[in-house]
Amino acid sequence: MLYSHVLVAVDLIDECRAVADHARQLAQALDAKLTIVHVVEPLAMAYGGDVPMDLSMLQQQQFEQARERMQLFAGDFGLPTEQLQIAFGHPRQEIHRVATEYGCDLIVVGSHGRHGLALLLGSTANDLLHGAPCDVIAVRLHKKEAS
Repeated sequence: MLYSHVLVAVDLIDECRAVADHARQLAQALDAKLTIVHVVEPLAMAYGGDVPMDLSMLQQQQFEQARERMQLFAGDFGLPTEQLQIAFGHPRQEIHRVATEYGCDLIVVGSHGRHGLALLLGSTANDLLHGAPCDVIAVRLHKKEAS
């Protein structure tokens, strides 16, 4: 079998449903197991690590919101809760860790295909490629047309 366990990394915004659906269809076609992971980044990382206040309550709220949204994924995709993972830390490291720990042989992630300055700054999809424990597929996310 080409792939037996697909890990899809989601950021829980609306666009990620298309990525998760793509991964689900791929897993079904390959008769592979599907696991969904979301990584909650420490708030201190987002602010450069030097924050003069306690962010633990905000961090806990962020984690609870992620848990609620992942439960919606469970219902929408018909997955048991053990196939949903919420990790805490740096996205690349945590996604690699989950892929290794669960024996995943493919990671699926969304990519906006940014150019210019955004490309130089990097993205999670690009970051995941470096040191990945398995193959990585980036699903192109299309910008919504302004109406």
